[in-house]
Amino acid sequence: MHQSFLHKKTAPDRAYLRSLSAQQSAGSAAAPRRKTDSRKKAPEKKKSGLLSVGLGLDMPFLLLVLALLTIGIIMMFSASYPTAYSKTGDSFYYLKRQLIFAGLGVAAMIACSYFNYRYLYRFAKIILGISFAVLIIVLFMPSETGIRRWIGVGSFTIQASEITKFCLIVFFAYWGTKYADKMQYMKYSFMPGMIIFGATAVLLLLEPHYSCIVIVFLLVLIMLFLSGMPLKYFGIIAVIAVVAFVIAFSTGLLGYAMDRMDGWGQALNYTPENKWATYQTRNSLYAIGSGGVWGLGLGQSRQKYLYLPEPQNDFVYAVVCEELGLIGAGVILVLFGLLVYRGIRISRAASDNFGKLLGCGLVAQVGLQVVLNVLVITDWLPNTGISFPFFSYGGSSLIMLLAQMGIVLSVSRTANIEKT
Repeated sequence: MHQSFLHKKTAPDRAYLRSLSAQQSAGSAAAPRRKTDSRKKAPEKKKSGLLSVGLGLDMPFLLLVLALLTIGIIMMFSASYPTAYSKTGDSFYYLKRQLIFAGLGVAAMIACSYFNYRYLYRFAKIILGISFAVLIIVLFMPSETGIRRWIGVGSFTIQASEITKFCLIVFFAYWGTKYADKMQYMKYSFMPGMIIFGATAVLLLLEPHYSCIVIVFLLVLIMLFLSGMPLKYFGIIAVIAVVAFVIAFSTGLLGYAMDRMDGWGQALNYTPENKWATYQTRNSLYAIGSGGVWGLGLGQSRQKYLYLPEPQNDFVYAVVCEELGLIGAGVILVLFGLLVYRGIRISRAASDNFGKLLGCGLVAQVGLQVVLNVLVITDWLPNTGISFPFFSYGGSSLIMLLAQMGIVLSVSRTANIEKT
């Protein structure tokens, strides 16, 4: 039987809620006096209600986030200014907007780092309801070429799937904590996982947003694995996934996805038939290959000059490879690896199982999107639109991502780990 690698058997849900309530009630009350000796003692954790100061946030993790954000903005600008000038007449159009998004995101990250993440446990069911609500609302929004993925708020748009990914991580962290000693049973692990994923997948299918279905599916599996679901159930899930794919394919539900899969794996096999189906991926491979080991130099990409479509979005890492080469692009992947590694270390050292699951789930999302994006731009996966964290242009995705990193920093305030 597989057991969660995060922590030994934890207190049940009722005990967890009692500890949270005790923490709230003790927030403003003075600590009881105790007999002390004259020796100086280390300060105790400071926790009060909605805000959590604790042991201080994790500086290595924060510096890694800020480093990736800074490099990402620089590379997004380098990749985007020809397209920005062509479309708007302003080379700085995407940069100015991304800087605003980054400022809002950093503010959200700082705010979330002081937010007591344990409150998410109490409202996990409501948060899951929000996920379903935004996925339903987006279906009533005006379509763009038959696609509905964004909710308009004035001049700003929110991508519903970004909210969904976060909500599902929170809910399954709650579920894995609530039923930590029952995850070996199908009714507490396999069944709720598949029911919630199935409902989410149907709503995403109606948008349609197939790449998000894949990400959500993998995130649910990761959260169930971390929570201790037995490995035998993953075999059942694999069979169900294959059967569902065959049914969807045979009934035409994957029409939009099949259009994206035309030419997959054939980007360098140029023919008149696949000329446009492989155009973006082919130019992505040209960019990656021409970068060589050391790159052409910052700002010196050739493919970004209207050869590679939308280089500021999902294919920004191809421009990174072209300008910074194998060495520079590899260093960026190392930074992402360090971010995920540090996030997992923080999470495993958290003071409660909910924090462990929540932190691991949030950094797993970052690592998962990096891997999937690299596989897409190198033609190992179909071109399905997966953003590159901290680098791809976009407001809702960047703000949500930084806010989630703030929650990991909130978890770090309870973690017994060296933070400098």
